[in-house]
Amino acid sequence: MTTTERVWLKSYPENVPHDVNIDEFDTLISFIDENLKKFKEKPAYTCLIGSSQKTLTYGDVDAQADAMAGYLQSLGLQKGDKVAIMLPNIVQYPVALFGIMRGGFIAVNTNPLYTGREIKHQFNDAGVKAVIIAENFAHELEKVIKETEVKHVITASIGGMFGGVKGFVINTVLKFRGMVKKFSLPGAVKFPAAIKAGTGKKVTRYSSEKDDMVCIQYTGGTTGVAKGAVLTNTNLLYNMIQMRAWLGNADMKEGQEVMLTPLPMYHIFSFTVNCLCMANFGALNVLVPNPRDIPGLTDVIARTNPSLMSGVNTLFNALLNNDDFRALDFSNLKFVIGGAMAIQGPVAKRWKEVTGNDLIEGYGMTETAPVISANPFGNVKVGTIGLPVSSTYVRIMSEDGTIQGPGGDRGEIQVKAPQVMKGYYNRPEATAEVFTEDGWLKTGDVGIMMEDGFFKIVDRIKDMILVSGFNVYPNEIEDVIASHPKVLEVAAVGVPDEKSTEAVKIFVVKKDDTLTEDELRKFNTENFTGYKKPKHIEFRKELPKTNVGKILRRALRDEAK
Repeated sequence: MTTTERVWLKSYPENVPHDVNIDEFDTLISFIDENLKKFKEKPAYTCLIGSSQKTLTYGDVDAQADAMAGYLQSLGLQKGDKVAIMLPNIVQYPVALFGIMRGGFIAVNTNPLYTGREIKHQFNDAGVKAVIIAENFAHELEKVIKETEVKHVITASIGGMFGGVKGFVINTVLKFRGMVKKFSLPGAVKFPAAIKAGTGKKVTRYSSEKDDMVCIQYTGGTTGVAKGAVLTNTNLLYNMIQMRAWLGNADMKEGQEVMLTPLPMYHIFSFTVNCLCMANFGALNVLVPNPRDIPGLTDVIARTNPSLMSGVNTLFNALLNNDDFRALDFSNLKFVIGGAMAIQGPVAKRWKEVTGNDLIEGYGMTETAPVISANPFGNVKVGTIGLPVSSTYVRIMSEDGTIQGPGGDRGEIQVKAPQVMKGYYNRPEATAEVFTEDGWLKTGDVGIMMEDGFFKIVDRIKDMILVSGFNVYPNEIEDVIASHPKVLEVAAVGVPDEKSTEAVKIFVVKKDDTLTEDELRKFNTENFTGYKKPKHIEFRKELPKTNVGKILRRALRDEAK
C-alpha cells in the first residue's frame, strides 16, 4: 500500500493497533460459543413490553441455541442449507441466529416488514429452505410460501418470550389491536415447541473454514433489486476484532455494560455491532422492538440506564425533540455510535449539549460486514466518518483515476480490507461491477480525505444533483437546512428541469408550525449560492424511511418526477 493510502496513521489513537489478526478464533461460531460460556451467568439480552420484561442470560442463550440447532438438524436440513430469520428485536432472535450457525446452516437475515413480493424474491434468490418468523408478519409469508423452496416454518410470538398467563395476555392484546393478522401455514411449529423438541438432541458440529460463508446479508434494495452479500467467517471475525480494538479507549468493563439496541438486528449495523460484538464484552443488549415509539423508547432508556447506544440520525433527532428524553439522567452513558446514514451537524451539536456525549459517527456497508471507519474516542471530528479501523485501507479515487491525498479533490471512497464481502450471492456480474481490477471495493460514496487524514462523505454518487453542470450534494443541502430552528427533518433530491437539467427540491417536516415557505427561502438565500438554492419546497407531515430510519431519497425523487 502507498503512503497516501495509509496517511491517516499519523492521527491514529495510540492504543489502537494499525493491524489485527483473527488467529485466536477458528470460526465465528467458535467466537460466539466462547463468549456464551465465558459470561454464562451474566444477562445477555432483555426485552421490555409495557411493564413486562424478559431477560436471557448468556447461559440461557447457549442452551436454547443448542436446542434450536438440534431441532433444525432433526428436520433433515443439511450443512450449508439457508435458514431465514424474520424477527424484530426480541430475545428469540439471538437464539435463532446462534442455533442456525451452530447447526451448520447459513443465516439469511430478512426484514420482517417485507411484503410477500419481497419475501419471494429474497427467499428464492438465496434458496431458503426454512424460516423462523414472527407471527405478526406470517400472513405475508402465507401469500408466497408455495412459490418458494421453504419446507419448514417456525413461528415466534411477542408474548412467547414471557410464556404462561403473561405471554397469553400480551398475544391476546396484540391480536385485538390488529397487530397479528390471521394466517394459515400448515405444519408450522411454534418457537417454544421447537426448543422443547430440540432439547437433549445431539448436535452434529461440522467443520468450517475461515473462507466459508456464514450468512447472506441483503442490501437494502433502495437502488434496485436487493442483492445478497456473502459474508464469511473471516469477514465477521475481523470486524469483531477490529471493533474490540477500536473500543480500547472506551473504558469497557466486561460483564457490566448495558447496550441500548433500538435498530433491528436483522440490519447489518445492529447485527454486527450490537448482537455479535457486544457478546465479546459480556454486555447486556436491551432490545427495542419498536424504536419509532419515541415515548416508549424513552421509558426503556429511563428503566435500563444504558451505558452504550447505537442509532441513526433520524432517531437521535426524534429523541432530542422529546421533553421526557431531554430530562433523563445521562451520567451513566459512555458513548453513542451513529451509522447507516450521515449524522447531521446540528443533531450532533445538540446531542452533546443535552447528553454531554459526543455522537461518534462511523461508516460501513452491508458489503463490509459493516464497519469501515469510525471517529476515535476522545478525538471526534463532527461531520467526518473518522479513520479506517485496523487492517483497513481506504482511498479516494477521482473520476480520472487519480488517487487523492490529504486535502485533495473529492472522489469515490474505495476500500480494501479483510471484512470486505466475498461477493454477491450467485451474481458474478454484479460482484465484478463493484470491484476494481486491483481488488478495491467501490462504495458508491463520494468523499474527501482531510489534511489530518480523517475522511468525510460528501454524498452518494447516484444521489448527486446536476444543476447547469454544477454538482450539488444533497448532504450539504440537508445539513444546512436542518440547522434552521423550525425544521425537524429535511430531504433534498434532484428533479428534472428544462433550463438546468436538474433542480434542487427539498421535502421538509416542520418542528414549528409557524415556518413558512417565504421564511425558508430567505434562509436558503442567505446560506446557498444560486445553483444550490432549492427551487422547489414541499412541506410534509413525515418523510419515507427504511426500516432503520434512513430517509428514502429515491422514493421522494420518484414521486417528484
